[in-house]
Amino acid sequence: MKVGIPKEIKNNENRVGMTPAGVAEMCRHGHEVFVQHTAGEGSGFTDDEYVKAGAKILPTIEAVYETAEMIVKVKEPIEPEYKLVRKGQLLFTYFHFACEKELTEAMLKSGAICLAYETVQLPNGSLPLLQPMSEVAGRMAVINGVYYLQKTKGGKGKLVSGVPGVSPTNVLVLGGGTVGEAAAMMAAGMGANVTITDISLPRLRQLDIETPANVHTLYSSSHNICQLLPTVDIVVGSVLVPGDKAPHLITRDMLKLMEPGTVLVDVAIDQGGCFETSRPTTHSEPIYTIDGIVHYCVANIPGAVPNTSTLALTNATLRYAVALADKGWKQACKDDSALAKGLNVVEGKVVFKPVADVFNLKFEELKL
Repeated sequence: MKVGIPKEIKNNENRVGMTPAGVAEMCRHGHEVFVQHTAGEGSGFTDDEYVKAGAKILPTIEAVYETAEMIVKVKEPIEPEYKLVRKGQLLFTYFHFACEKELTEAMLKSGAICLAYETVQLPNGSLPLLQPMSEVAGRMAVINGVYYLQKTKGGKGKLVSGVPGVSPTNVLVLGGGTVGEAAAMMAAGMGANVTITDISLPRLRQLDIETPANVHTLYSSSHNICQLLPTVDIVVGSVLVPGDKAPHLITRDMLKLMEPGTVLVDVAIDQGGCFETSRPTTHSEPIYTIDGIVHYCVANIPGAVPNTSTLALTNATLRYAVALADKGWKQACKDDSALAKGLNVVEGKVVFKPVADVFNLKFEELKL
């Protein structure tokens, strides 16, 4: 199969869909890999490294899309790429369709097969292709929250750990999944007083056992969240409903409960955000302020640490990419029910029900 690796063109997105090591593995399986010129430079991988791994370098993104039967990316196609996607082409990437109607309509119109990393789901409910980026995003959410807590950046002017005789900051993490756990562990390691919430009691019990003594668990309810908001310094929103829009756990009215300079970090912004006042921001303009509350809503947080992120992502996606190239998407999805759950849009049809429900589109169950 002809596999294409285009250069990401989303704002400050320096990750790339596959490392040279991944390319070498694809070539070992007899596939041709076409990498766009300088696609890997932002992650620290040169064209020469890709050539040594067996790839062919193409000069433009148009050439990659035109040549490849399967496109392996990091982020969803954005408007300039819509016209490049063609009928029958397989796109394997993060899509987050539920918060992007224009993207959904464009991919339906293209007739492509869209297999989303974020909805590939194992029988135990885990999301193996979302997990590595969730681990990065959770850690980075706290690092960025701490940075913008500085007075010079619009925050309260507090040091996350405090010092002897001065209390540490209070960090609230909404959602006890992979992002939430990573955020809680990072904040705890930096010396903060951390509260993590979830609606699953078994998950709260697990977190209570696994996390340090300065992490406290709390059942997630609007009442409990409101009780904490007057004293929190950083809130990390990490709620996920796979493939669907995130619920708003903090409303506009609830901002009034917080002290000016409190920092909200919305990791769920890819799925619409879990704060009512959230809107996507970029690495070049990461924050805005509403009612004195700092909002950090960058939609590709792991893009700030592309070397680590690309290595972690390829570690997770490679075996699935190899299966898709070896067998073709139909047989690969027939053989692997987890991979089949990644199918969202297929040849002009919405085959993932949460996406159909969000936009009131016709859902068509795929028969493999």
